[in-house]
Amino acid sequence: QLQASGGGLVQAGGSLRLSCVASGSTFRTRAMGWFRQGPGKEREAVARIRKTGDITYYLDSVKGRFTISRDNAKNTVTLQMNSLKPEDTAVYYCAAARTSQIWSAGGDPNTYDAWGQGTLVTVSS
Repeated sequence: QLQASGGGLVQAGGSLRLSCVASGSTFRTRAMGWFRQGPGKEREAVARIRKTGDITYYLDSVKGRFTISRDNAKNTVTLQMNSLKPEDTAVYYCAAARTSQIWSAGGDPNTYDAWGQGTLVTVSS
C-alpha cells in the first residue's frame, strides 16, 4: 500500500516536494515511479528510480527541475519539484513496480502493481 502526500497550489517558478510512504517489506526490492495525469491526458511517467537508487529516469520536460530519491530504510520515495510550470499541473501518483519489471519498460503503467491515491499539483501562471 502506498500513501502519497505533498501536493498543493503553487505559483509558477515555485517548488513542491511529494512524498510516498510504502507499507510492507518489499519496498527495497522494487523500482519506484512517479506518474502524472493532466486533464484530458494519458498517464505518463515523470521520474523513476531503481530499487537500489543508483539509476534514475526523468521525462525530458522535467529534467533539471525534478529530482527523485528514495530511502529504503524508511520505505519512502520523494519527488522534489523545482521551477514548476503551469504545464506541470496534474494529479501525481507514486507507484511500485512489479518485481519482474524490466527497467527499460518502466514507462508503461502496466508494469506497476501498486499505486498511491494521487495528489493534486496545481501550478498557477
